[in-house]
Amino acid sequence: MDRRKSIQTIILGAGASALAFHGCKTEGDNKANGEIPATGDTKYFGRTPEELERIEKLNAEQLFNEHELETIAVLSTVILPPKEPNGGPIEAEVPEFIEFVGKDMPEMQPTLLGGLMWLDHKSNTEFGTEFKSATLEQQKQICDEICWHDPETPLEEQPLEIQFFASMRNLVVTGYYTSKVGIADLGYKGNQPNVWDGVPQEVLDKHGMAYDPDWIAKCVDQSKRNEIAEWDEKGNLIT
Repeated sequence: MDRRKSIQTIILGAGASALAFHGCKTEGDNKANGEIPATGDTKYFGRTPEELERIEKLNAEQLFNEHELETIAVLSTVILPPKEPNGGPIEAEVPEFIEFVGKDMPEMQPTLLGGLMWLDHKSNTEFGTEFKSATLEQQKQICDEICWHDPETPLEEQPLEIQFFASMRNLVVTGYYTSKVGIADLGYKGNQPNVWDGVPQEVLDKHGMAYDPDWIAKCVDQSKRNEIAEWDEKGNLIT
């Protein structure tokens, strides 16, 4: 099983536990002080004025330089390789997501920035080139050395590079599978009305049951699924 398939299986089985990075709202959070401003940008639909102000502030800041963002982009595709037809972390704007989270959670910055420096140092030492310019096999070799951590030891007590990769892996998976691209990759359809055409005939036969033909015509005719049922004064179904 490849890296992408492994991660996708974990996401489907565990309900995208990496969403822990997303803040949880409390009951009081739903009561905004004032009306939420109308905006044509649905990206921030439903945000409170305070949230919109913070988003604007963070978007005006810059955490990673161009080289660091390019390294993040390369690393994200090593962690989660792109797949047709939906694409991968780049199409899902994962580097931009990581940039935003890094600014929103300053406590992560030393690990993220230090880890990026470690990647280049490791790559330069072993392969004579920075991480983003190394071959895919060389990049995988570096990542394979830091992708496992001792579950008996708190992550914050483990080496910087181990903490860095664990954080990056969670951020990449979270950023991807909460994007339109990642949701399409999962094949998630959301809540949709189903089409019910009655109990399967083999089940009815097994239990010696059968539908009344008149009721079948009234209740299980999918061509009438959008019609509203009507009853007479005695409670008999009319349509």
